[in-house]
Amino acid sequence: METVEMTSLNGGTSTVPAQAASQLQAALRGRMILSGEADYDQARAIWNGMIDRRPAIIVRPAGVADVAAAVTFAREHDLLLSVRGGGHNIAGTSLCDGGITIDFTAMKGVHVNPRGDTVRVQPGCALGDVDREAQHFGLAVPGGYISTTGVAGLTLGGGFGWLSRKYGYTCDNLLSVDLVTADGRSVTADAEQNADLFWGVRGGGGNFGVVTSFEYRAHPVGPTVVAGMILYPMDAARDVIRFYRDFTAQAPEELVCMLMLRTAPAAPFLPEEVHGVPVVGIIATHCGPVAEAERVLRPLKAFGKPLVDMIEPKPFAAHQCAFDATQPAGRRYYWKSEYFSELSDGATTALLDGAARFTSPDSIVAMMSLGGAASRIGEEDTAAGGRDAAYIAVVNAGWDDAGEDERNVAWARETWQALREHATGGVYVNFIPADEGEERVREAYGQSKYERLIALKNQYDPTNLFRVNQNIRPTAKD
Repeated sequence: METVEMTSLNGGTSTVPAQAASQLQAALRGRMILSGEADYDQARAIWNGMIDRRPAIIVRPAGVADVAAAVTFAREHDLLLSVRGGGHNIAGTSLCDGGITIDFTAMKGVHVNPRGDTVRVQPGCALGDVDREAQHFGLAVPGGYISTTGVAGLTLGGGFGWLSRKYGYTCDNLLSVDLVTADGRSVTADAEQNADLFWGVRGGGGNFGVVTSFEYRAHPVGPTVVAGMILYPMDAARDVIRFYRDFTAQAPEELVCMLMLRTAPAAPFLPEEVHGVPVVGIIATHCGPVAEAERVLRPLKAFGKPLVDMIEPKPFAAHQCAFDATQPAGRRYYWKSEYFSELSDGATTALLDGAARFTSPDSIVAMMSLGGAASRIGEEDTAAGGRDAAYIAVVNAGWDDAGEDERNVAWARETWQALREHATGGVYVNFIPADEGEERVREAYGQSKYERLIALKNQYDPTNLFRVNQNIRPTAKD
């Protein structure tokens, strides 16, 4: 075979000489995986089981030179290009059909500098990888809620989780990045060098290059924190939500709480009598001293008649992965999300109505408390938005049978529409599903920041090589 037919950048066909593909393979220190190889299907499998795409070439780089080679190959042959960090993105933008995927599975290094309280992380890492190394030194990088979440995508979209109210978004703790730009150059961006690019990668996604290294500020956390979940029967949900609203309004910055409505899973950490029961829960994490945490959480533990109370001192790293089993890889997922300035009675009713119409026992309606340190960063200081939001809600449809796609997606959309009437109109870019389009991406940033991001795109990626993402299209687009 003298040529290989691949997907071009604009979605057409690009004819690549087979010799060029062979030369790329020979130049790599890492692997190149092609369709038909024994582990190809495993290599293209990602967290959201709804995403079924078949890249023509999967490059697993061993270092920066491999990344530059893959980017250059894609550019020179006008190929569709995607980048996979942890593969956990809801929209499945880590894969492309017929193009080339840069897959960072082999680049999972974590280096902790305890003297400087910094952590350098390669882009294939998940939160659990970073937690394991950082917690050895009593440190943590503010991350998300599930330990299998990829660090790269989380950071580039903003990132919030159990530590956000105390220490800000994940991207607020980013000190520098090394990345490969569309022309194959390796550059560093931080507050001093390429500061415009550094602004853009803190929330602007993978639109400006392929990040090969992240350097973070770390904070003293744990290793023991007071955290866990308390569950109530669903018929107490309205009272629980009102309590949650009042409790979080007065919470110190060390405390983050998530409200969750779902069917209790048959999880080993839950009593059997709760399995399959509709429940409302509050998941709390206090990252301060244990004695202070127990004092702050006393009103929550005294409220109502819980079915189970699992809030107790535990290792922070264990809490970070406690809910991984509720979001397993390979399940089908569809999410919708909104920011809220308050948890109004109308929003409460919309939450309850959505929970009353669940179409899958694996679906969840959740609301997370924001504010604190993240709100003290100026809205224009990073590309990441939502700084003035008090809460973010996510309608998380999860199911296993592909024949149930339409019903579950419809439930998520209807629940979101009802919630949206009480929301700010903004959205977290990492929670945008694949079908929402350019206008929704604009809403994630607001007009002034979106225009600034377009200017950066014009400068660093004028041909839109990096488009398999929540795309910010350059002015000179196809």
